[in-house]
Amino acid sequence: MAGIPAENYAQPWAPDTRDAPPQVGDERTILTAVLDWHRQTFELKCSGVPADRLSEKNIPPSGLSLHGLVRHLEQVERWWFRQQFAGEEVPHLYYSDEDPNQDFDSLDGDPAEAFAVWRAECDHAREIVARTPSLGQTARCRPDGQPISLRRILVDMITEYARHDGHADLLRECIDGATGY
Repeated sequence: MAGIPAENYAQPWAPDTRDAPPQVGDERTILTAVLDWHRQTFELKCSGVPADRLSEKNIPPSGLSLHGLVRHLEQVERWWFRQQFAGEEVPHLYYSDEDPNQDFDSLDGDPAEAFAVWRAECDHAREIVARTPSLGQTARCRPDGQPISLRRILVDMITEYARHDGHADLLRECIDGATGY
């Protein structure tokens, strides 16, 4: 890759530790496995990046960084599963009406802490999905009050991660030349 000296290219990726989604199974098994696979993919794309480089915004004019993406994904997990579907009254992590792009713009704090919070939000989401008897169960989304099923939330989350896995791949390649997964 142009701009990165050959000696700075990343070593080959660590072994692929992702759990392969099953080829067959019921709807809940397939959807949750594919979502977890994308979560694991995102984490692998960020693994091995020095903490001081995770906040680099190196794809102009985009304001994306790996640190910003993990903060964004924390909030997306919290928003859909805890705030919208489960109706939990928990505060936003990196959002306010006055500053809706805090997740990407205000990269203060420790990236390692951001990854820990993201993992905790993923665990909360898994618990909510596990205790919901049917993927057809709905919740009323704010602010429009329209119903949305857990099934649709899972599909939307898979889409969200697939998009951001691609962003993470590009960001990682700009940092150290590593591509894959």
